[in-house]
Order: sequence, then C-alpha cells, then structure tokens
Amino acid sequence: MTGSEAPPSFRLAYVPGVTPDKWVRIWNERRPDVPLALTQVPAAGAPGVLLDGGADAGLVRLPVDRTLLSAIPLYTETTVVLIPRDHLVTAADEVTVADLADEIVLHPLDDVLGWERLPGRPALERPATTADAVELVAAGIGVLLVPLSLARLHHRKDLTYRTVTDAPASGVALSWREDAHTDLVEDFIGIVRGRTVNSTRGRQPEPARSKDGKQTAGKQTAGKQTSGKQAAGKQTGGARRGTGGSHRGASGGKGKGRSGGRGGKPRRP
Repeated sequence: MTGSEAPPSFRLAYVPGVTPDKWVRIWNERRPDVPLALTQVPAAGAPGVLLDGGADAGLVRLPVDRTLLSAIPLYTETTVVLIPRDHLVTAADEVTVADLADEIVLHPLDDVLGWERLPGRPALERPATTADAVELVAAGIGVLLVPLSLARLHHRKDLTYRTVTDAPASGVALSWREDAHTDLVEDFIGIVRGRTVNSTRGRQPEPARSKDGKQTAGKQTAGKQTSGKQAAGKQTGGARRGTGGSHRGASGGKGKGRSGGRGGKPRRP
C-alpha cells in the first residue's frame, strides 16, 4: 500500500428502528483490520445513499428497486398502534384496523408502512416526521401506527402500544448496489446470515502456511489420510488373527469331546 492509498473500511447505513449492534460486534471480532463506520439515514433516503456511493451496504426498509439494488430480506416487523396509557384501546391485548375506525390516525410524511388506505379518520395535517407524530399522540391529538421498533425507539412513559393484527407490516433487508458486491459486502452478508468463520459459503479462508511461506494444508491432509489407511489396515489384520484363533479353539474342543478319551480307539466288545 502506497502512502496515497486509504486503509480499507466498511461503511454501513441503517434506518431508524434497526439495531445493528450484534452484527457490528461480530464484524469487529472477525475483521479487526477493517473499521466499520455506521451512519443512520432516513428510511426514504437510504436507497439514494447506497446508489450515490455514500455507503457500501445498508440495513433498509423494503421495498427497494431491485433493478438497481440487491437485497436480502432479514425480518418483518410487527405493526403496533401507539396510544396514551389511559386510552380505551389499552383494554385489549391486540386490535384490528376496524377497531380504530373512530380514531384520528396520524400519517407522518416519513411513514414506512405503505398504506393503500389509511384506517380511521385523517388528521387535518400530516406531521413532518414520526417523532412529531409521537408528540401529537402524547397531546391526545390522535393515534399512530408504526413498526414495533419505532414504537420502542420513541418510547415515552405516558404512551404505550398494542399489536394491530391486520395492518401492513414493514420488512427490513440488507441491501447494496448491484454493481458493488465487494468482498467486504460478502463478509457482512455472511455475518447477518449467521455463517461461521469457517463456513464454505462466501469467501474462502486462505490456506495455512509454514514459516517459510509454503502451503501446508495439503500435506497435512494427505498425512491424515495415510494414517487413516494404516490404522484401518491394523484393525483388519487384528480381526483376522482373532478369527483364526477362535476357529482353532473351537476345533480342538469339539475333537476331544467326540473321541471320548485322549485320542485312543474304542475297544470292541
């Protein structure tokens, strides 16, 4: 590496609600030589960040344009309705969209659920962000439907939530630019898919080398195979000797039993 070349790094974008901590920890354990830089981006802006080269990969919300971006779906979130703690809806463990028909349902501009038709009654204005909508819920203006992770992200002591069983759900995926599938991207794919360090999928580990720089994996394997054959031979030989001994012992015993004596002929009467 020359002085003008920058050291390798991996840039990961992620949207609000997604917690990449576990995957980042595994990355740091497996690739301590490659720093991982995290950047939180708005859900709607995540595809643009990837396409513009602002990140090597991203944890984004589906859908994405599959003609430009590759994506591996990771999980689908439960949708909940965020409500004040003294709201009537809290009497049930879970609700349906129909149960919210009389409620003012807030629809922020950064909504990630992709409604075809909003439930309930519309608010006079759309809040700019989910955070703004949460403030309106706390003020008693309306209710808000969001993925569970966003309800937890915007947790407040005066608010709670209930599962909405028939609402649209939000899927989370690992995505990267179609023409930028690098070795580092493949490494991160392996991590989110739960591959072990020695997995045969993805990148292959380099062969072991001796102190003089020569590959040793092949010789060690051959040695193990030869030892296995020798061991098998010894076991086979031992089994044959044991079998022969058994036959001799059996014959001797039966011969003595039939003769009735020590080898002499029986007398005639």
